[in-house]
Amino acid sequence: MNYIGWAVIALIGYTALPPLVSTATQDIPDTVAAVVANTMLVIAALAVTIYEGEQIVPYLTSEKAPYMYGAGVSLAIGILAYYRALSTGPVSIVVPIFGLFIATSSLIGIMFLDEPFTARKVAGIGFALAAIYLTAVE
Repeated sequence: MNYIGWAVIALIGYTALPPLVSTATQDIPDTVAAVVANTMLVIAALAVTIYEGEQIVPYLTSEKAPYMYGAGVSLAIGILAYYRALSTGPVSIVVPIFGLFIATSSLIGIMFLDEPFTARKVAGIGFALAAIYLTAVE
């Protein structure tokens, strides 16, 4: 499967996540929900890693390992804050604000990863920002 197929699967998974977290955290602390859900993620990722015969240890000290660790810190901060926001606010506002990562990540890719900066991307980021504003502001 190519990256588009995987992106669609990710979309489906992430579409279900916010309503499930919001509903669960009506009775369960957001940190407990994060621990359980993300433990399931770790177990699934470990199972796929083992299934695919990939090693973990050699990569812990590779040249790119600091980026992997930085991603882990970013993920921890982002997910814990996202779960807290979903436990205290409406999904229809929290998700669009969280969704700004689409525009901000694109900008980082353009600024630091030498990805092309085109008028089409500018328009897409602009439309994304407008959509998030229209969706999130009451």
